[in-house]
Parts: sequence; structure tokens; C-alpha cells
Amino acid sequence: MPDLKQQAAHEAAQLIRPGDTIGLGAGSTMAHLIASLKERPDLMHSLKTVTSSFATRQRLLQEGFVVVESGWISRVDWYFDGCDQFDRRLNALKSGGGVHAAEKVLAAMADQFVLVGDSSKRVERLNGVFPLVVEVIPEALAYVQDRLKRFFNPSRSELRLSDKKDGAVITERGNFLIDSWFEPFPEPAMLNERVIAIAGILEHSLFYNMAHRAVIAGADGIQQYTKP
Repeated sequence: MPDLKQQAAHEAAQLIRPGDTIGLGAGSTMAHLIASLKERPDLMHSLKTVTSSFATRQRLLQEGFVVVESGWISRVDWYFDGCDQFDRRLNALKSGGGVHAAEKVLAAMADQFVLVGDSSKRVERLNGVFPLVVEVIPEALAYVQDRLKRFFNPSRSELRLSDKKDGAVITERGNFLIDSWFEPFPEPAMLNERVIAIAGILEHSLFYNMAHRAVIAGADGIQQYTKP
């Protein structure tokens, strides 16, 4: 059975040109993209890379890529990342890793932000399968939970707990994560605007109006989608 993520990553790698600065997200699709670049040593050694993912950074360093810190640059040519799902306007939910604040910085820096994955990620409109995740400063936890319930009435909203220790998941900035499921999923523009306006929220996992294109592999081959 073909690995669709590998196919999509290989296709996405063809977009990169010598001397580019590229950002990479987390997950197995990005590992496939790194492997594709590794097959082209002349291109690989001409690139600068940046990532918000600890695991991706370790892989890049192990494979001999030049890795720079995002805080010292203001733009990248390309930012590649996977997602849980994206709609026909390329609004995407990225709810798993809990590093969406740093991922959004790289996405905003990018001349081209490209979603990469298999065809199961594409939906007509975002739905309630995956949660919206908000990163919350500890002092605002109860307040934010109350405001989410008042404003949006999610079907379920939970503090994310760790499966590796007793207690909550704590982000790199010492904050909490709240996962909220909606049925139906709210209109993305309204949700994006109103959630980020709640005091105490650092960021959320809806990437609204940020992606420029998607490279997707499915049973019918490779498809590229651009923002309508």
C-alpha cells in the first residue's frame, strides 16, 4: 500500500530552490520531506532551515542540515506543515502537538505556507472531529474556560492532561492547553477573531486565512490546491 504522506512530501520538496530558507513543522510527513531533501545533497546543503518542533530540529541536525533560530529571522521562503484537516479555503486545524503559537509565527513569516498530507485531510468545511486548542496562561484558566462556554457553547471542553505524568500538559512557555470540540464547527472567521480576543489566551490552533496552497496525495495521485 503506498505511503500517501511520503508521496505528498516528495512532491512538496520539488517546490524548494537552492538557497531557500524553509520552515518545517512536526510529524511523520515532515520526516518524509527531510528524507526527500536528503536525496538531493547539493540542494540540501544550500538551505537554511527553521522549525518549531523539537523532534524535527533533532532530525534536521542529525541529517546535517543548517538550522537557524526563528527569533533571529523575519521571513522564510517556504513553511511546510501537516494538519488535522483543512477546508476548501485552506483554513486548517492543527490541534495535536500543542505548539501552534510557534507554528503560527513561522506560517506568518512565510512567503508561501504549504499544507502537506494525504487526501483525508481535505474537507468541504471544518467539522467537530478535531478540537480547537487554546494555549492559556495559568492565571486565566478558569476565566477562559468560562468565556469559551459562554461565547461558543462547545459540546465538550477539557484541560489537556498528560499521559506521561500526573497533571496537565504544560507548554514550553509554562501555559495550559484547553481542547474544545464543537458541533457544528463555528464559522472560522468569527471563531478566529473572538477567541484570540479573550484575555489570557496566547494562541489557538485554527490557522485562519494563512495557508497559500496544499499538496495532497490520494488514490487519484497528487493534487495541489491554492487559496480561492
